[in-house]
Amino acid sequence: MLITDIIRDRKFTGKLLALTFPITLQQLMLALVAAADALMLGKLDQDAMAAVSLATQIQFVQNMLLGAICSGVAILGAQYWGKNDRKVLGEIFGISIRESLIVSLVFFSGCYFFPEYLMRIFASDPHLIALGAGYLKVASWSYLLTGISQCYLAIMRVSENAAMSAFISSGAVVMNIVFNAVFIFGFAAIPALGVIGAAVATVIARIIELLWCIGISFKPGCIRLDLRELWHINWLLEGDFWKYSLPILGSFMLWGIGFTSYTAIMGHMGPDAAAANAIAAVVRDLLCCMCNGVAGAASILIGNELGAGHLETGKRYGDRITLISFLIGLSTTVIILASIPLFTGFVKLTPLAGEYMTGMFIILSVYMIGRCVCTVVINGIFYSGGDAVFDVVSLVVCMWGIALPCAFSGAFYFHWPVLVVYACTCLDEVGKIPWVMIHYRRYKWVKNITR
Repeated sequence: MLITDIIRDRKFTGKLLALTFPITLQQLMLALVAAADALMLGKLDQDAMAAVSLATQIQFVQNMLLGAICSGVAILGAQYWGKNDRKVLGEIFGISIRESLIVSLVFFSGCYFFPEYLMRIFASDPHLIALGAGYLKVASWSYLLTGISQCYLAIMRVSENAAMSAFISSGAVVMNIVFNAVFIFGFAAIPALGVIGAAVATVIARIIELLWCIGISFKPGCIRLDLRELWHINWLLEGDFWKYSLPILGSFMLWGIGFTSYTAIMGHMGPDAAAANAIAAVVRDLLCCMCNGVAGAASILIGNELGAGHLETGKRYGDRITLISFLIGLSTTVIILASIPLFTGFVKLTPLAGEYMTGMFIILSVYMIGRCVCTVVINGIFYSGGDAVFDVVSLVVCMWGIALPCAFSGAFYFHWPVLVVYACTCLDEVGKIPWVMIHYRRYKWVKNITR
């Protein structure tokens, strides 16, 4: 019945696709940068690939913080856009830029001045630490710019400029990949820089992306940054922003640090485990693009309806999108299993690392069902109505209470095989599905949160 409703309701389907496609494309293009780094550096050297994969976990944590800020823009922005209040939307944009600048300065300072100390969190091998530290010192300059451009892209998505947001982000990624090839392997008078070349490519691409965002914001129909909003504080709106952003920040940090801990655990299990995990992480991130796109679209689409006071419509849309999340999860299982021969033949790995990679792919194929459903329902549907506390509770119980302790103790105390430890890192998402669906059916997320 729900599938028939989805097909027949052209208004719903059209809006969902119009939002999902650009957001998914944007997510895909961002994931392709990591894939390009891994594949190009994998062709160069296994340790180079593993070192950059570990080093980029620092940016992964930064992206969690920035993601929370941008989610605050999405939650409040979508509902105020549905209410047709552009003035408040501009104030929300100013708040997000101010907070993102603070985060970016902290991460730049850490990566530029203390890269070796940060790399020791993720690896014990001296060669991996040295390679990763060199990458971080150069890439740190890009961390100054990422937060600002992400806020620009977030405000575009909620103000019916999602296609433009995707176009800018995708264009920057294409340039990043081209610059990767040039600076990693060398071209004409440009010498081959290897790991450092990947960092240089990232910095150049981020500069172009930010300048592009600023230029586009002056076009009619776009939300432009008023510099006065950086210093003017609307305490009522600031309170609303953090009321919904802080739980997301908590959940993103719990999830981000937990996921980074998974990578650190695998990194300490040896270069072969780290290299296999790097490939599995790339595949996982690529396939998560669709569920991330649907989650982002759901947050905006349902948020618009809730902000406009159409609560029953928002509830009906939630039921349909939940079904879609299950279909996406099952599709990713087939894709992962089918891709094993492709990666086995393309990437240069040791025989042991190749065995680890195959096993990780099989485990990942089951994990992705839970990942897709939980991402869409929690980060899309629940967030659309400001219901973010559930995410924090579920992460504390499932990730920090079950999966992470099992993986840590298995790796360092019981010395379980690599694939058993990796399976422990995948316990949380699948086990969460029944709990998530029970909370969904309570419909606490069906709320208008505008003033």
